[in-house]
Amino acid sequence: MATIIPLADVDPAMIDDLLDAAFEPERRGRTAYKVREGTTWLEGLSFAALDENELLAGTIQCWPVALTDPDGRDHPMIMVGPVAVLPGLQSKGFGQALMTAALTAIDPRAPLPQVMIGDPEYYGRFFNFTADHTGGWALPGPFDPRRLLCRTANPAVLPRDGTLGPWRR
Repeated sequence: MATIIPLADVDPAMIDDLLDAAFEPERRGRTAYKVREGTTWLEGLSFAALDENELLAGTIQCWPVALTDPDGRDHPMIMVGPVAVLPGLQSKGFGQALMTAALTAIDPRAPLPQVMIGDPEYYGRFFNFTADHTGGWALPGPFDPRRLLCRTANPAVLPRDGTLGPWRR
């Protein structure tokens, strides 16, 4: 099925072409891009999927972001996505393989909460993402609150309110 390789091993132009094919060039105006603006994807958590012919089929990128609480304290998180698969190869397991690779690569000794904008039925069912703890969170642009999802082993560490944006470390 899919061969998973580090995304850093893929030509950046090929990544952009795949993202354009999966989401259209207008993708750059989406709120998710504003959340991670000015940051660089995390190489150790970002992957590419190759098909049986060793051609690029999909990618996943993870980003350093933070939820800034009302007191101005930053709570670092990992933003998962985009998860992108070429339109003709969707529903063949590439996205699920990419998600599994990224989430498995997170250090279990100190896992940061993971956040994403996505389909709650799919990402909840397969990867335990939920909108249960994100109701008081704001983003730097329009979004469907039902699709703002978080995954963490310890929900008690999550601020109830805050604004999600780039983690400036």
